Amino acid sequence: MEVFVQQLVNGLTLGSIYGLIAIGYTMVFGIIGMVNFAHGDIFMLSAFIALIFFIFLTSWLGIGSIAIALLIVLVLAMILTSLWGWAVERIAYRPLRGSFRLAPLISAIGVSIFLSNFVQVVQGARNKSIPPMVNGGITLFEDNGYAVTLAYKQIIIMAATAVLLTIFWYVVQKTPLGRAQRACEQDRKMAALLGINVDRTISLTFVMGAALAAVAGTMYLLYYGVVSFSDGFVPGVKAFTAAVLGGIGSLPGAVLGGLIIGLVETLWSAYFSIEYKDVAAFSILAIVLIFMPSGILGRPEVEKV
Repeated sequence: MEVFVQQLVNGLTLGSIYGLIAIGYTMVFGIIGMVNFAHGDIFMLSAFIALIFFIFLTSWLGIGSIAIALLIVLVLAMILTSLWGWAVERIAYRPLRGSFRLAPLISAIGVSIFLSNFVQVVQGARNKSIPPMVNGGITLFEDNGYAVTLAYKQIIIMAATAVLLTIFWYVVQKTPLGRAQRACEQDRKMAALLGINVDRTISLTFVMGAALAAVAGTMYLLYYGVVSFSDGFVPGVKAFTAAVLGGIGSLPGAVLGGLIIGLVETLWSAYFSIEYKDVAAFSILAIVLIFMPSGILGRPEVEKV
């Protein structure tokens, strides 16, 4: 029982990171109907940005407060990563928006390869690590010498995911920008005729997705304390899987899918062979889509005629 509860906590933490990345996928897909396969590498790039700024603030500037340093790192990572997200949309997507559907996909894959190799050249192929940002935790209970703990960094990650999901859901559902995004999702031509700046709306959507990826990258660095240039692919694929599982186009669905993937991975690793944890996660996706093709919280697609 103790192992199960501990793995449950670990799974919710990992799933929260997947959920933050998945929201970026589902927002972009909801607006332009295409998957930004460079999103995983934008997440990886944001983790490196967070690492560089954290080392600079703590080692060079001598900021002793980890909380202040982490807050500054988070803000800077969101700003710089948002610029990358805007650049990806402006360079890789906007010129190909009227082209055949495979063109933006190929362009996004090219951007993904470019970002991965760019970071490898600039930062090197070795893993980059930092000392633990946040130490300590809360002991939930202890039995037979096994203590179930909730680390402070896990609390930060889960709280950040809950707060950001609430904020972005409110933005999409209750603000003029959200109404413009939903209008572009339904019919971009009609939205343009109604006076909505479609280009600006799509760019802001990419910026918002990249900002969420920056939070995920910072939380990933906070949790693991190490990052590599290759860390964009696997988390990116799993976050995309989470978005599809929860219902791509649904923000709560993206987080729910991330939590499910995280829980499946950690629980499978605890009770079965860790080598097959990815197989288990993707099998859950296949089973759900067989019976619920739109995902858990997704809406059935209505064909426009």
